[in-house]
Amino acid sequence: MEKKAIIVGAGLVGSLWAALLAKRGYSVDVYEMREDPRQAGFIGGRSINLAMSTRGWKALQKAGIENKIREVAIPMQGRMMHSQSGELAFQPYGKEGQAIYSVSRGGLNIELIRIADQYPNLRFHFAHKCLGIDLQAGVAHFEDTRAGQRLSAQAPLLFGTDGAFSAVRRSLMKLPRFNYSQQYLEYGYKELHIPPRADGSHAIDKNALHIWPRGQFMMIALPNVDGSFTGTLFLPFEGKANSFEQLQSDEQILSFFQEQFPDSIPLLPGLLEDFHTNPTSGLATIRCYPWCYEEKALLIGDASHAIVPFYGQGMNSGFEDCSILDELMEAHQDDWSTIIKVFNQERPKDTNAIADLALRNFVEMRDRVADPRFLLRKEIEAFLNEEYPEDFLPLYSQVTFSHIPYSMALQEGFAQDELFGRILAIEGIEENWKNNPELGEVFRQWLREREGGR
Repeated sequence: MEKKAIIVGAGLVGSLWAALLAKRGYSVDVYEMREDPRQAGFIGGRSINLAMSTRGWKALQKAGIENKIREVAIPMQGRMMHSQSGELAFQPYGKEGQAIYSVSRGGLNIELIRIADQYPNLRFHFAHKCLGIDLQAGVAHFEDTRAGQRLSAQAPLLFGTDGAFSAVRRSLMKLPRFNYSQQYLEYGYKELHIPPRADGSHAIDKNALHIWPRGQFMMIALPNVDGSFTGTLFLPFEGKANSFEQLQSDEQILSFFQEQFPDSIPLLPGLLEDFHTNPTSGLATIRCYPWCYEEKALLIGDASHAIVPFYGQGMNSGFEDCSILDELMEAHQDDWSTIIKVFNQERPKDTNAIADLALRNFVEMRDRVADPRFLLRKEIEAFLNEEYPEDFLPLYSQVTFSHIPYSMALQEGFAQDELFGRILAIEGIEENWKNNPELGEVFRQWLREREGGR
């Protein structure tokens, strides 16, 4: 097969995958509907900041860009909880030294495009809208929106990395036996800007992901290198109370924030302007199967498995797609018939698992992080991991700080739920868990049962 590929979509996954293919000697043409963000600038107002973790760093390392991004990434060692009364409580994500990293979506996308564009065998075509794919012929049809002209391009390999509303996927959906589901949460999100202090420093702790959990809704804020934070309000679209539907006038918006997030008001001088100007965006989970057509076309990233942002794994799982494909290319010597077959068989179970985990984590972030029993569980998890590192790794650490397949992590999560159901039922566990002899007994019994079931 000729080493030539077309990639539709120059977002995070598309530009990274283009760089990895070009690095392996492929002639790559990347078509993107938007203008070149290096000239046009990145449009904000609807992006949730990205949280780079272990899976994402691995892919950036493969592309030779890891150190460059680490220079502008801000480590967040844990969650900083803001109560309604303004009290703060910090929950570490993992062990000392472990962190997730706040990175700018726009800045990262531009840097990935720059890296990819250094390869002489790679060409970007911006302002080219995909009109559809002739899958059998391997031909992609585009409209050059600047010139108002239509054109077509052909290659033996075609990749759809064009996001949750993928034009490439729409062509695959016309095939018989193609499964597709799109599920929206009843929640939307709105971006809010927390500017830096007058001296350029961060107004709140920059090494934490800030959460204002309020049971059925929440606000979060992630740090940026310029001293600002990107805040995001997650709220039901409709409802008689605490919904976007009920926040129309300046008075309604201010009253809501004064009641629910009073300590945030001094941080948000542009609250009313942001609230009226920035769109209220939806949150969807997209699943489909198969991700491919023969050995000619393949969907990766959000085009095949868009998820809600509550585990910080949307970008990381898309980047992991790229890492896995790169390793399959190495293992199978560019035999795309085998590469696509293996990837299409193995990867979807993991992306389905992280979709489920992200939905589950939404409940945790907005509600359970303020629950004393949940906080107790986190303390005992850290203790068990310290005492029995070979036998116990908390679910969050499996997802965020390891390369354990998501599907295995999800199953481990269910097993750990069952363990903590037993632990939290121990009499007196809440008063003095560190000296409770039953804790170790219950844990060891749980281990024996699991070993016996394997």
